[in-house]
Amino acid sequence: MDAPPITQTLEENTAVLTLNHPPVNALNENLLNALDNAVEETRQNDLIRSVILTSAIPDYFMAGADIKELHALKSQAEGRAYAERGQAILQKIENARKPFIAAVEGYCLGGGTELVLACHLQVAGAHARFGLPEVNLGLLPGFGGTQRLPQKIGLARALDLMLTGKQITAREACDFGLIDQVVTTGSALDTALSFARQIQSKSALSIAKILETVYQDKSTPLAERYQKEAEAFGSQFETEDAKEGLTAFLEKRLPQFKGR
Repeated sequence: MDAPPITQTLEENTAVLTLNHPPVNALNENLLNALDNAVEETRQNDLIRSVILTSAIPDYFMAGADIKELHALKSQAEGRAYAERGQAILQKIENARKPFIAAVEGYCLGGGTELVLACHLQVAGAHARFGLPEVNLGLLPGFGGTQRLPQKIGLARALDLMLTGKQITAREACDFGLIDQVVTTGSALDTALSFARQIQSKSALSIAKILETVYQDKSTPLAERYQKEAEAFGSQFETEDAKEGLTAFLEKRLPQFKGR
């Protein structure tokens, strides 16, 4: 029996989702379905406070789409359905009210870079490589890359990557703003777990409200987004966590948040 393409382990209250689809974690239908199921499960489990995406294959986080499956798409309708499926899964990650952290080692191309862009935090080993090479296949990014990449690194740099299909180093990706931190090769997962532990010491209610407020629909007028921030801020004052946090500060002790 074949091993599952994604395994899940629990580190305290962090779910570690490990991609394991040799040889290069090509994003085929099986892996896409497994990703969808794993994301949905972690989103619904209140015991899970954060989620890390990593790979069991040292040289590959994800090489991109399965080219054989792309070659089998014969119509506009089939191609659109494929893109919409991937977009919906990555949207679940971006819209989650608990942080998703990408821990990247090795090559992270095409759909892999798009997956990383959908995560809230990104850590990469020094030898990681990023890119959106779809143009080399006569295609374009279809899992949200044309929208998220310009938001993250600016239009000029995003167009440079998408129109040339070139790869960039982890250091370049960090300098551009595509990822948050570059670490020693092999230590991305440990660093991501450290991030997760820091987040777990905070109020789960505050974390959820921060993500909800930051990831508002940018087409909404700015005044309405400010109003939603104010409403979210005000709502926290009726929570036990806010009362505990403020009291602990005045009493010069560490807060004990309960997520209530």
